[in-house]
Amino acid sequence: MTRSDREGLSSANFKFLLAVFWIVVLVSPMFLLGQTSQFEKSFHQGTEAMRNGQWEEAAAAFGEATALVPTSAKGHFNLGLARFQQGRLDDALLALNRAVALAPKLRGANLFLGIAQYRKNDYPVAVTSFKREIQIDPGNAKAFMWLGVTQLAAGDPNAASLALDKAAQLSPGDVDILYHRGRAHMLVSKESYEQMYKSDPDSWRVHQALAQSFVEADRLEDAVNECQVALRLRPAEPGLHEELGDIFWKQNQLERAESAFQDELKIDSESVSSMYKLAVVSLERAKPETTVALMSEVLRRAPKYLDAHYQMGRAQAQLGQVDAAIGSFTAAVGDAGHTDSESLRQSYYQLAQLYRRAQRLEESKTALASFMQLKQHADAAQAQKLEDKMKRAPEAQEAAR
Repeated sequence: MTRSDREGLSSANFKFLLAVFWIVVLVSPMFLLGQTSQFEKSFHQGTEAMRNGQWEEAAAAFGEATALVPTSAKGHFNLGLARFQQGRLDDALLALNRAVALAPKLRGANLFLGIAQYRKNDYPVAVTSFKREIQIDPGNAKAFMWLGVTQLAAGDPNAASLALDKAAQLSPGDVDILYHRGRAHMLVSKESYEQMYKSDPDSWRVHQALAQSFVEADRLEDAVNECQVALRLRPAEPGLHEELGDIFWKQNQLERAESAFQDELKIDSESVSSMYKLAVVSLERAKPETTVALMSEVLRRAPKYLDAHYQMGRAQAQLGQVDAAIGSFTAAVGDAGHTDSESLRQSYYQLAQLYRRAQRLEESKTALASFMQLKQHADAAQAQKLEDKMKRAPEAQEAAR
């Protein structure tokens, strides 16, 4: 866990969690009943101070409240939160432990206690706290995230991967969870590969792994060499010829890619992915008849295969099979969930052209309008992405100084 990771986890994430637990943490049942005791006045003052980010005032107010009513779990909880924000971790731990002792099932108490324990590098105790929070609130994605983060810090990426996978399942769009999940899986992969190298450095699997790493580093010629070594050691291994074909395709060596995909299908005739790739490469090599035959088989075996209808439509259009191509492109736009966004746009464009050839002018106009609308959305998204990048550039330059 790097320093920047820890600082990010202790600031932005902590404030986010405060917002999530605001109602539970800050509202006292006694206050809801309208009681005007000194305890309630202090509690209310602390609440307002926390809302305004005035942590010194909040800590003082909640300190008074808990002195008046030492059995108030929420009072100790809020005091712990304020102390944490002041950077007084020992005092925060004291208050949060007291809150948990008074109300073991108080939602959020074990979570924030675990965060404070994590900050004190007390990882085993923090793990226990997060697991208790998960027992109380099994749907709490942040509890699973913090459990995974702590397990990562403790040197257990395998356990962290499980926790972070669950967090991502509960909150798929949370970028913090996705970051830590990716990091955990990367460490698991690294450990696995290191163990593989130690166990059998001459294994074909080692050469396969090296080929994949070279692809990721865009060292494609090295990737080809390693993949070919793996194939010499394991010539009939399903998947290896397809991997080699993928690399040749990246290099735009279409004839060699075509041959590799054909070799894969000789070994594994059920490989729909190799069949699809061979069909597309054949189309790029001006063999639309081959593409139609192969893509028909792909669609027979996997009717929802990504972009299959679009590629079939391209091949049929090249063969002058206008009605068949219209049918394929219509299927592509009708099942947008199984069509790439660029392919979806191009499907509408192709439909506009084909309808015009078929003298179906109104349908051509409708398809062209759909194409233009999708293109405008794509252009706007690209422009926004560029604008965001330009805005971040000065910040990145400043951080690098």
